[in-house]
This record gives sequence, structure tokens and C-alpha cells, in this order.
Amino acid sequence: MPLEIRQRVQALLEIIRETAISVGKTADQIKLIAASKAQPPEKMKEAFEAGIDCFGENYVQELLHKWQIIETWPAKPSFEFIGHLQTNKVKQIIDKVSAIQTVDSLKLYDRIRKEVRKRERRISLLVEVNIGKEPSKSGVYPEGVMDFVKSLPEDPWVTINGLMTIPPFSNDPESARPYFKKMKALQDSLGLKELSMGMTHDFKIAIEEGATQIRIGEAIFGPRDPRA
Repeated sequence: MPLEIRQRVQALLEIIRETAISVGKTADQIKLIAASKAQPPEKMKEAFEAGIDCFGENYVQELLHKWQIIETWPAKPSFEFIGHLQTNKVKQIIDKVSAIQTVDSLKLYDRIRKEVRKRERRISLLVEVNIGKEPSKSGVYPEGVMDFVKSLPEDPWVTINGLMTIPPFSNDPESARPYFKKMKALQDSLGLKELSMGMTHDFKIAIEEGATQIRIGEAIFGPRDPRA
């Protein structure tokens, strides 16, 4: 019989706690973001009631649909945007997310600045790094991250809080370690607070190498429908 979401969340939180302790940290130093792409609001509510208070969404239309439903909940989680974001879609989500993790161009950064200024609403941003230089992925190449971050104009309504990445996939989680090490070095060189990396198959290694945020889907919700 498959594990219920509550059981999965409890097991996941214990693994996070143990892994954090193993590297001299505490569990509350690791932010858990539930990657809820293709998950129905009913499952998200189960996860929320089990202790998940932040969800990461990849697609604007899916986020907007879920937002209408979740707005009716007595208590509400926060949302972060963790997918590729087109500049013409920024205004649709800017008042619904606490952070955007996929900034990879000055054009996108400027549009976010424009929209938050209109609403006088502060937002946290992470720069997406294409650490494996994969043509199929968005993100700034690692050698360009320093110049890119320094080129972003300061703005009282936005804060560049950190970096985010997805390393090249491998069935062996250990293959992600060198990429995570490079990300930690980049974070340190820029003096940024947050480092978002690690998913279900490699989050323990990500924590060991310095992740402050992990984005977990399958370990919370179970295997996703491959058609989603």
C-alpha cells in the first residue's frame, strides 16, 4: 500500500534533520519547497496539513488555477516560482509569489522591478545558474554569474538573495556533487545568503554541499504521472 503524503512528509523531514546535523546545521536552516508541478490542490492541501508551508510552481497558468482554489483555504501556504518565466507573464504572478528563483536575464529582472514598484511589494529573487551548460536548460553559465549579478541595478523593492540550479541528471546522485560544490563556491564568492539546489534523488548531497533550500516533489507526492 502506498505511503500517504503525511507519512512521506514526516519521513522526509527526518532525513533532512539527520543530514543537516551531519554537516553541523539544524533542520530549520534548510528550507523545504514542495515542487507541486502537476499536483492537484487536494494533494497540496494534504501536504500543507502535514507541515509543508511553501510550494514551488513551474507554470504560470497552473499557478493561477491553483491560486484561485487555495485562496479559499482558511490558512494558506506561500508560493515561489521555480520554472522558466517569460517577461510578459511576470505581471500575472508577481502578487502571488514570495520569490522567483529563475532570473537569468536583465530583461526579466527589469520587468520584475517594474511590476513590484507598481504594487510597492518587495520580492526575493534568485539567479538561475546553468551549472552543466546544458543547451536544453535556461540559466546563466557559471563563468558569467559574477558579472551578471554585478550588472543588476539595485532596487529597494527587489533583493537578489541567492542562486538556484538543476545539475545534469544522472541515476547516480553522487554525480551531482561536483556541480553542487561549484555552486557553493559561486555563492560564497558573491556573498549571497541562499543556495537552492537538490531534488528528491540528490537532496542529501545538496545539503551536504551547502544547499539552504531544496525543491522536493516525488518524495512528498509520490511518483508523478509521466504524462504530466
